[in-house]
Amino acid sequence: MILVAGSANLDFVVRADHIPAPGETVLGRDFKTFPGGKGANQAVASARAGGVATHMLLALGDDAFAIQLEESLQGAGVKLLTVRETEHPTGTAFICVSDAGENAITVAPGANAFLRPEHLPPLDGYTHLLLQLETPLESVTAYARAARKAGVAVVLNAAPARVLPQELLALVDILIVNEGELATVAQCAGSIADCLQRLNVDTVVVTLGAHGCCARQRGAFHLQASFAITPVDSTGAGDTFCGALCAALCQGRNTDEALRYASAAAALACTRLGAQSSIPTAAEVGALLKEQPDNNTPTRLAALRALCGLN
Repeated sequence: MILVAGSANLDFVVRADHIPAPGETVLGRDFKTFPGGKGANQAVASARAGGVATHMLLALGDDAFAIQLEESLQGAGVKLLTVRETEHPTGTAFICVSDAGENAITVAPGANAFLRPEHLPPLDGYTHLLLQLETPLESVTAYARAARKAGVAVVLNAAPARVLPQELLALVDILIVNEGELATVAQCAGSIADCLQRLNVDTVVVTLGAHGCCARQRGAFHLQASFAITPVDSTGAGDTFCGALCAALCQGRNTDEALRYASAAAALACTRLGAQSSIPTAAEVGALLKEQPDNNTPTRLAALRALCGLN
């Protein structure tokens, strides 16, 4: 069973030809609201795409936005452990999605900023605790410390990117980052391999977008090429990867199997608009794995090795 402790936001999404540059005004087109937030997205992915019993600790305001988030999470089968903030609104995110499927996101934390260390429930029965950085760092560190003491695996998605204290990194069993986040956390401008050498974490997973992903586990590297899809919106793809990876590991899959499963789930999330609304079911992930059983070709793995600086 997985516990996700983290953020929940209502996403305000507008589609446009391209993401505006600083000072530029872009005329958008479609506008919709979607349930989001890194923590909530990952909880939905764990439950829906991973098929694992998932609980979520979250803070919500006493407002209409909270109702939409609760309905989405409960609809995915996530059990909620809600901290109700009557003086602060539910978190929101403002997202511009380009026609190429790229996005730019600004988050207003709201109630997420008031998730405190004392809100963590007893950890009996959980195998993994999944954390992100959209809630106070003090709380993230306290939760990781409690999980380590309870023998629960600590999985940290270090997003949004920031330099992390060694105290927190020492408590992490699995660190999940994209390439930019890796450079920030490692404080390194070198290759992926160079950055990974600077991190004293048992397992570090690096997502590489359309290229795939890699992991370094106790000095050994694991590579997974991406799946062929037509991208529509990459919002939530990284969160889908995190939740699906955690679920796959909870189910006893090994590192290579878990990376492959999470990559397939994230690829499918890119084919639909929105964050939680784009997360596939476990059956859909299984179907893609059967459709593309041989995407880890020697040529693609060689390209991944070169990208990571492993040649």
